[in-house]
Amino acid sequence: MKYIDEFREPQKAKALIQEITKLSDSYPLKIMEICGGHTHSIFKYGIGGILPHNIELIHGPGCPVCVIPKGRLDDAIYISQQPNVILATFGDPIRVPSSTVSLLQAKANGSDIRIVYSPLDSLKIAKDNPDKQVVFFVLGFETTGPSTAFTILQAATENIRNFSVFSNHVLVIPALQFLLKNPDFKIDGFIGPGHVSIVIGTKPYEFITQKYHKPIVISGFEPLDILQSIWMLIRQLAESRCEVENQYNRLVKPEGNKVSLKVMHQVFEVREKFEWRGLGEICNSGLKIRPEYAQFDAEVKFNLPNAKVADYKTCKCGEILKGVLKPWECKVFGTACTPENPIGACMVSSEGACAAYYKYGHFAKNFPKNTVEKSIVTA
Repeated sequence: MKYIDEFREPQKAKALIQEITKLSDSYPLKIMEICGGHTHSIFKYGIGGILPHNIELIHGPGCPVCVIPKGRLDDAIYISQQPNVILATFGDPIRVPSSTVSLLQAKANGSDIRIVYSPLDSLKIAKDNPDKQVVFFVLGFETTGPSTAFTILQAATENIRNFSVFSNHVLVIPALQFLLKNPDFKIDGFIGPGHVSIVIGTKPYEFITQKYHKPIVISGFEPLDILQSIWMLIRQLAESRCEVENQYNRLVKPEGNKVSLKVMHQVFEVREKFEWRGLGEICNSGLKIRPEYAQFDAEVKFNLPNAKVADYKTCKCGEILKGVLKPWECKVFGTACTPENPIGACMVSSEGACAAYYKYGHFAKNFPKNTVEKSIVTA
């Protein structure tokens, strides 16, 4: 397939591995891939098994379903249980456990909960059901923020009064700042998120290089994208450079997508603080709907419990999201906690690290050693 196969060529992968091995010089390196999409690509293509043994890949907090706290899920379920309410949401959070039940279980118990593929689908549900209150329960990073904002503007234009949004949009930059402020956070460099960066550009990451002196490379999601990004990071370290580099320049621009940023700013404002699962409250890390659009804000329309709910003590999602633990170090991983019976969000989400480890059979410390042909060609 044109523009895909070119990023999966084994010979180019072999050449990159040789350069990575030569540059890394056998000293230990810890590289964090921020985005859960990168985590799954790394496992899908067996990249961990073809890297030199001295390079350790750490998984970051870039999974929006994983970082939503239980209390916000409780709020969504509370909304769904109100009279004459239809709750619409994407498929990812439907099986994430709250403090009581998941959205899927709430649906089985009688709540009208519907999976949509676009925010505009939820707006159509509102137009088709004028006697119901339709609430779009949304979570995501800056990637999905513009489409939510556009939908709210469309609802305002059409004066659709029975539609609102329960916003759980979060921001990647404050989360990285939170991690980097921790003196125990030991990372040599970052693989930056591709999809988020299409929206926000490369400039917001400059604080990482300027204040914390950590290199970062914005990466695509194909195997050669990721290998090239690792090579670019190690080259920076070998040359004592510390910069924001853009490997994903076929889609990511320094200034981002100005139209998307403008519509997000028009509809949303930054929350003073927002709770992240496992990380706690992070200042300026979430988006809420501006007062001008309060009629479309479910947090204004409904009297939500807003309870803070602790995670199960046996669940180590928080430590995994901070890069402190690997999934196989959690005592319930692969036993009590499986995709069929998840205890934590990291096992449910399609971008969760635990789900990736489980799906690709990684139940021990070391990646299974692999060949380029076996990993990339047969993936």
